[in-house]
Amino acid sequence: MLALRFSESYVEAGCDEAGRGCLAGPVFAAAVILPNDFSNELLNDSKQLTHQQREALRPIIEQQALAWAVASVDNLIIDEINILRASFRAMHLAIAQLHVLPELLLIDGNRFDPYPGIPNQCIIRGDGLYMAIAAASVLAKTHRDAFMCRAHDEFPLYNWKQNKGYPTTAHRAAIMIHGITPLHRRSFNMHIQLEMDF
Repeated sequence: MLALRFSESYVEAGCDEAGRGCLAGPVFAAAVILPNDFSNELLNDSKQLTHQQREALRPIIEQQALAWAVASVDNLIIDEINILRASFRAMHLAIAQLHVLPELLLIDGNRFDPYPGIPNQCIIRGDGLYMAIAAASVLAKTHRDAFMCRAHDEFPLYNWKQNKGYPTTAHRAAIMIHGITPLHRRSFNMHIQLEMDF
């Protein structure tokens, strides 16, 4: 069972991202502030949930959260500033959209660029420990998956409806056969080529 609070003293926003390891598409991030009476036995790290479970949780989180926001940073910016910095930028953009001001940011992972004026706590595997981070992971994942499914309709050769832009063997093979699209991250091209060669 996940913990609802890291600290009872602050209004907490959980923050997480989705899509850091992908070859195509934006990185998405979400920030979520949950009410003190929130409870859901299904909620967990989005990677531990099925697609159907994540989709069922999304409207529950969006309807019951005190505040939530989702933001993305596209592949062009990822190529320009690198995926880690792009992930932090997406989190900052999501935090900035919250209509309730958090007093503490709970960040999934061990690194973060501090957000001005709000202290943060980095928590390794936090999406499996705290509800607000888990809720953010679900929103980031479901919103990104929806984006990649729409992109699949424009670029069906890469099967993004199934792989969501992650580096599956079939996705890498499609890149080698058909080349890259405007949504592919060019900074990952050499990595793809080396993996295919060996």
